[in-house]
Amino acid sequence: MENYPESLNSLIDDLAHFPGIGRKTAQRMAFYLLNSPADHATRLANSLINMKEKLIFCSKCHGISESEVCHICNDERRNMHSLCVVESPADIYTFEKTGIHKGLYHVLGGLLSPLDGIGPNDLNINTLIERTNEGDEVIIATNSSIEGEATSIYLNNILTKNSVTVTKLARGLPVGGDIDYLDEATLLQAIEGRTSI
Repeated sequence: MENYPESLNSLIDDLAHFPGIGRKTAQRMAFYLLNSPADHATRLANSLINMKEKLIFCSKCHGISESEVCHICNDERRNMHSLCVVESPADIYTFEKTGIHKGLYHVLGGLLSPLDGIGPNDLNINTLIERTNEGDEVIIATNSSIEGEATSIYLNNILTKNSVTVTKLARGLPVGGDIDYLDEATLLQAIEGRTSI
């Protein structure tokens, strides 16, 4: 560990906890903040506090919201019989940018991963089952990783028992690819070419 003052070391450690941020990048960020005007750091700190105080998870879809039910779940113009199942709240916004999905969403909060100790009870699967009715379409939009495929198969087995039509994204998605990193055209092709499981 570098011989930085304790307050700087503490900031670097905290920044390095962000996904995709290693210690070197955290150091650059910390020095950027150190050399920035004080009001920049204050605005950043206030934005973080404001986000943590105001944002909650939607009681229906588990996406992010500033109220109990998010604006998407409250939108009566959306197709209530089409539910797109995603891994994280960030995936909702990836789909929304394309404008192609006119239905609702459901956030699992992760993927099945027995090696990491993540089973069905650790995900928002029970609320997914409660939200589906006979004749509904559920689009499984998980990543094409091993965990994503396992989750897709598991959900298909459960949901088809309830006479729900289950489809998944077409495989224009790269194997092991993350939905969040797809361009809009690829995602558009994947959702338009979705297939039954």
